[in-house]
Amino acid sequence: MTGVETGKGRRIARGVAVVVVTYRRPAMLAQLLESVAGSTLLPERLVIIDNASGDETPAVVEAARAALGPVELDYRLLERNLGGAGGFHEGVRLAHAAGAEWMWLMDDDVALAPSGLETLLAHAGRYRCLMGERENSDGRPFFFQNVFFPALGVALPRPGNLFRSADVWHTNLATFEGLFVHRSVVDAIGFPDPRFFITWDDLAYGWLASHVTDVVCVKGVVLQRLRHQRQISLGVRHLAEASDLSRFYMMRNRGLLVHYLRAKGRYRPIPFAFGTALVALKEILRLVAVERRLKGMGSITRGMREARRIARDDAWSGLPETAAGAAPSHAQKASARS
Repeated sequence: MTGVETGKGRRIARGVAVVVVTYRRPAMLAQLLESVAGSTLLPERLVIIDNASGDETPAVVEAARAALGPVELDYRLLERNLGGAGGFHEGVRLAHAAGAEWMWLMDDDVALAPSGLETLLAHAGRYRCLMGERENSDGRPFFFQNVFFPALGVALPRPGNLFRSADVWHTNLATFEGLFVHRSVVDAIGFPDPRFFITWDDLAYGWLASHVTDVVCVKGVVLQRLRHQRQISLGVRHLAEASDLSRFYMMRNRGLLVHYLRAKGRYRPIPFAFGTALVALKEILRLVAVERRLKGMGSITRGMREARRIARDDAWSGLPETAAGAAPSHAQKASARS
């Protein structure tokens, strides 16, 4: 059980580790670290995975060390860029090995709401896999109320204000921009899958988690996004600008998603092909309506070809290995000491 203790005059949530993956955003990382230091409740540990940024990121981390006070800081500089998926695989693995009871995952372009951790922990007695609300850089709510439909292999939005009648709503996917997950879930489904590199990795992880526990979103802003993105509103959802690399992996990783669905007996070729067409059309719309260009279409077609290759290759089959039997948790260590 996570407990709150006082250290160096600050309240600390024992057993909680914040896991951050960063890549060449030192200024935003500095804002994130400042927000961690300014939280009303500090995590016990902060794990920072640097995806071989090759810039001043190490200096930014070191400069924040004093302000973080009693927070145990674990900074790891990787030899090469493993993408967000590989970074979160490494970060969750390190936090888990250190005995973390809870892991709060996030990218480097967000800032913690001052009481964000307390908001999540208020629900931790009932749920083991949860996310809070997020704000855009301009203070407006960030659009995230999706549900994964396995037959199509896509996430579709739920319309309306889902917190109108309750403080919690259930889903079956996750985002690594704020996922708060208990180590028992990690024990059951394994570490994030590094094979995704970027995109679909958090959705797939949340879907796996939904097979062993409730996955929920709770009312209350816990993170603010720092990066401004051009976007358009489609009514029931928003569409933001992206990179050609993201577009490639958006299509390519559908091949890996096929193996996930097969492993759970949920793969249906015809509906999934229709879902792939929907994703491709969405990426084309993103190019034309948001970014106002056609250059980038090649990344979509290359990704689709790679997806077909991966889907046919048995070497890509299988799910992440479970983490059960690894290092004892903070609670287990405390129990042993008593």
